[in-house]
Amino acid sequence: MRELDAKQITETVAQLCKEAAYYLPKDVYEGLKKGRETEKSPVGQAVLDQIIKNAEIARDEDRPYCQDTGMTIVFLEVGQDLHIVGGDLEEAVNDGIAKGYTEGYLRKSVVAEPIFNRVNTKNNTPGVIYTKIVPGDKLKITVEPKGFGSENKGGIKMLVPADGLEGVKKAVMEIILHASMNPCPPMVVGIGIGGTMDRAAVMSKIALTRSINSHNPMPEYAKLEDDLLELINETGIGPQLGGTTSCLGVNIEWGPTHIAGLPVAVTICCHACRHATRVL
Repeated sequence: MRELDAKQITETVAQLCKEAAYYLPKDVYEGLKKGRETEKSPVGQAVLDQIIKNAEIARDEDRPYCQDTGMTIVFLEVGQDLHIVGGDLEEAVNDGIAKGYTEGYLRKSVVAEPIFNRVNTKNNTPGVIYTKIVPGDKLKITVEPKGFGSENKGGIKMLVPADGLEGVKKAVMEIILHASMNPCPPMVVGIGIGGTMDRAAVMSKIALTRSINSHNPMPEYAKLEDDLLELINETGIGPQLGGTTSCLGVNIEWGPTHIAGLPVAVTICCHACRHATRVL
């Protein structure tokens, strides 16, 4: 049984919060550059130039890529042979979020209660934490700060099996078209298909942590990713003010579901598709 000190988890989460806020993932940055090369709209080209310049300034000067540094989603893969000592796991993660957002001068955007008081917690905690037990004695931590300009435009459609593939495409495109230019495109789209309503939503978040250059290993879903990417880029939504680069990537995760169900969840991310991972 391997032991891991909770303080190391706190320090790692703090560092990941800062890294995710400052440094756009390489695949997303390269996707923006590629989009600039193919963008047909002069206005879209100008917008992409500004987005790329912003990413470079943030990277070079260790500054937040966007002022909305998000609500912090944390995915933990905990090895079953790992024993955490010196503190509670979720407390260690939340301490790391507070430390990272304070030290990194990242905007604190979390309110403790959603309707009646909405008082800011002043350290961006608590995070949204998902824990999975896996074989081994390691701890994999993925931090995904999720801004709410795009989060507010996601959606879930509870389809039935008879809706089939075309129903899935229609559901996704209805959510995308309703979102339009509001999520600060070019967007990255994570889709969860199957499971239950809540499981589909989580899968759509997990999908956003994949490279935009990756494909689902099942060929049928890989084709659906490509088909939806093409459909979204045909909408004319473009980068902020219209154009041909509406979406940089579509990633799909799927899971088993009920014989009567076909849940489809769509999480839209703006061009600040931020995430950072470390294995302890």
